[in-house]
This record gives sequence, C-alpha cells and structure tokens, in this order.
Amino acid sequence: MFYLGERSVIEDFATINNGVGDVIIGSDSMIGLGCTIIGPVSIGNSVILAQNVVVSGLNHNYQDITLPISKQGVFTDSITIDHEAWIGANTSIIPGVKIGKHAVVAAGSVVTRDVPDFCVVAGNPARIIKQYNPSANEWKKISPKINKKSDPK
Repeated sequence: MFYLGERSVIEDFATINNGVGDVIIGSDSMIGLGCTIIGPVSIGNSVILAQNVVVSGLNHNYQDITLPISKQGVFTDSITIDHEAWIGANTSIIPGVKIGKHAVVAAGSVVTRDVPDFCVVAGNPARIIKQYNPSANEWKKISPKINKKSDPK
C-alpha cells in the first residue's frame, strides 16, 4: 500500500518503493529532491526529508557464506519517522529504526538506532548531541563521554 497525506509533497527524482512493505506518508510532509524510500516505512505529519535521504526498511541476508549475497533473499523491518521530525540531506536510516517526535537528524548522518523525541542526532553512527529540556524550555548540548584510556595527558 502507498498513502500520501493531504498537502504533502514528493519532489522531483524521489523514488518511493512499496514492493516489499507499505509506505505511508502523513499530512503536510515534504520528501525532498532525490530521496529514496523503500517500505515498510511510516512517516508522520509535518515531517521534512531534505535532499537525497535514504529510508530503507529492506536489507539483504548475508549469513550463509556458501551462497552469494544476491541469492540469499531479503528481510524487512519497519522504519517509523514520527511527527514534525526533520531529516537532513544525505542521511541514511536503516531498517527497524524509530525517529521520535520533533527530532532532528543532522545532514550526512547514518541512523542505526532509535532517536528519542525532541533530540538532535549527528554522525556515523548518529548520536545524540542536543536534547530539549522542558523544565528550562531550551535545547541543551549533550557532552560527549570521554574515554579515559584515549585521553592524552
């Protein structure tokens, strides 16, 4: 199944493939130039996917070393992008990931695990760099953990 909500836009050169799983896009969402979406994928309302984002709920099996990967079939795992999220250009989101409400994924990130609501993630693999603090009513930077063994003194 393919569903496109009211006032949502899919820009030029985007590829939407629901051959192995449903693709559902909510209302007021924008799928940018050159994006690739392969189901099963569910995108909420008021979501922005910038240019060349890959959201693929499909992956190849590779476990049997006696067969070429191309002969081992595929598996799918749903991707969910919640309402009001913004996914930066050239980002990849792998099967099974959930992006939370009003989350931001920085350009060029590779999202390999769930992103909580109201967080900013960046990198490969994507890690939380900011989180909204409702009691202070502001976005707070998250300090990276320092590995004492690699910390030169």
